[in-house]
Amino acid sequence: MRPRIAIPADTLTEATNIINERNAAFAPRPLIEAIVKSGGVPVIFPSVEPELAADYLGLFDGIIFAGGADVDPTFYNEEPHQNLGTTYRKRDLFEIALLKQALAADKAVMGICRGMQLINIALGGSIYQDLSEDPRKTLKHAQDAPGNLPSHHVTVDEDSRLFKLVGRRPYVNSRHHQALHKIAPALHVTAVADDQVPEAVESTANDQVLAVQWHPENMFKHYQYSQNLFADLIKQATARP
Repeated sequence: MRPRIAIPADTLTEATNIINERNAAFAPRPLIEAIVKSGGVPVIFPSVEPELAADYLGLFDGIIFAGGADVDPTFYNEEPHQNLGTTYRKRDLFEIALLKQALAADKAVMGICRGMQLINIALGGSIYQDLSEDPRKTLKHAQDAPGNLPSHHVTVDEDSRLFKLVGRRPYVNSRHHQALHKIAPALHVTAVADDQVPEAVESTANDQVLAVQWHPENMFKHYQYSQNLFADLIKQATARP
C-alpha cells in the first residue's frame, strides 16, 4: 500500500454566489501532483473543530502543512501588525491540534511556507508578522517572477538532512511577507537566504520534521531538488511504524 499523505485544506473565504463553494475546503493541485509523483496517496482534511484532530491519525502516514493565509498572531501572544494579511483562525486551531497529534504519534511532518511558520508557532516559536519588522531583510522575498521559477538562492547547513536532498545552494522560488523570528526549542534553522532570513527548519532531536519557506510544489516538475523533498517525505512516512 502506498503511504497516505495528509494535506490539511485551505478554505475559500472569498464571497461567491455559488452556495456549495462558500467556505469550500481545497488543496493546491501542484501539491497533490507532487505527492502522487513521489509514490504517495494524498488525503485532504477540511478544517474542523480541533477536538476532532485525534480522530484523523489513523488516516495518514505523513502530513504536509501547506501555504496559505497568515497565522493569527494571538497564537504567539501578539496583536495584529498593520501589514498582517488575511487570517483564518478556524484553520489555525485545527492545524495546530493536528500537528501536535501527528508529532505525538511519530508521523512524518513536512511544512511549506505558512506551514513552516505554523509549525514553529505551534512548538513555541514566533514570526515577524511582516518582513518590514525584520532588521535582516534586504532581499525580495515576494517575487514578481512566475511562481514556478526560482528567484533567489539559499545556503543550506551541510550537516542537515536538507543538504542531502537539495545541496548547498539551491535556487528557490519565494512568495512570503513573513519570516521566522524566535525559533522553537524543538527546531533548528538549516537554511538561510543571503540576508539571513530563515528558509528551512528541522527537528533538533530526530528527523521527524522538515519544513521550507519556499514552494517546492510549484517547481518539482522541472527541478529535481524540489522533487527530492517530496520523495523524502514518502520515504520517512514509509519507514515510520
